Amino acid sequence: MPDLVALDLPGGEAFVRALSAVWEAGDAACPLDPRLPRQAADELLDALAPTKVMGPDGDVTRRSGGRPVEPGDALVVATSGSTGRPRGVVLTHDAVVTSALATSSRLGVDPPRHRWLACLPLAHVGGLSVVTRSMITGTPLTVLSEFDADLVTELGREGGISHVSLVATALARIDPSLFETILLGGAAPPGTLPPNVVTTYGMTETGSGVVYDGRPLDGVDIAIGTGRPGEGGAGEILLRGPMLLRCYRDGVDPRLAGPDGHGGWLPTGDAGRLGPDGALLVDGRMAELIVTGGEKVWPAAVERVIATHPLVADVAVWKRADPEWGERVVAWLVPNRGDDPPTLTAVVDLVRSHMAPWAAPKEVVVVADLPRTASGKVRRAALR
Repeated sequence: MPDLVALDLPGGEAFVRALSAVWEAGDAACPLDPRLPRQAADELLDALAPTKVMGPDGDVTRRSGGRPVEPGDALVVATSGSTGRPRGVVLTHDAVVTSALATSSRLGVDPPRHRWLACLPLAHVGGLSVVTRSMITGTPLTVLSEFDADLVTELGREGGISHVSLVATALARIDPSLFETILLGGAAPPGTLPPNVVTTYGMTETGSGVVYDGRPLDGVDIAIGTGRPGEGGAGEILLRGPMLLRCYRDGVDPRLAGPDGHGGWLPTGDAGRLGPDGALLVDGRMAELIVTGGEKVWPAAVERVIATHPLVADVAVWKRADPEWGERVVAWLVPNRGDDPPTLTAVVDLVRSHMAPWAAPKEVVVVADLPRTASGKVRRAALR
């Protein structure tokens, strides 16, 4: 049976060579995040159970207790862990190839003319898919070990990079006009975007983004489930397509029968709806719905409004228990100027001018920074 080789390597040319060598040997790769402390890395290795580990020096050691993968498996990628303990997502070569081709086709990527920049963590599918997409299509690639706004800007000004994948926090730190196309994923996008930014919706289980600017990639189907919490026609977003995972590392296949009665549908845990033009509109994680006084509030929608305040550098909206309302909306703010945060009254007035009154925060907490995953998602459970 094929081995699962954990790549304990920083981003760079050596990582790409190592991944290529693993695939050529008929094995599957599991990228590790070099930023993890030793204990967290060991816990992840226990969960993913690779049979081998390749270290930064290129040496490969066999790991006791590891489990092989199935023939045809290409990658095991840990979920981001924003909602709990990470799980290993098993992606086949067929899924990875299909994703690369569909993405490149939608973006009109032409290998002789274009070049990708990979500057997001390669242990997460948003960064890793840039590498695999380039390898499969033969598109030139530059890989950085981490996101560095100054270096990304320098590369953009040199003019050799045409395409880059970013998260919202990284996008805010560069000049978007330096690149032909920017794929934006991870967290909910800001309300205003440059014309060269393409928003993506997807997750580790879909092998990368599968919905671009609200439209599914070729071969991808979208359905809105029923019987789950939602508002205004919203339901759980279901996805189906050839890019989806084969199963989790523990063997569980999360796909189920959808509204059409056929199997293969992935329940995403996100609530959304299809707009009048058929585009997918994402409300947020169903588990993150705030119910205050019986009214439903989606944090991402409130965040988009508050983020427009000139004194706000970053914002996260979540909830606290409330004896009167059940749950109250709370905004955690990072001010642009540490000594001059917006007042609660200013925030409430801003939200009420755009949304229903119950969406307005009843409390503001000023913080120096927000807890986020490597893919830019707010870790709401860590908000205090």
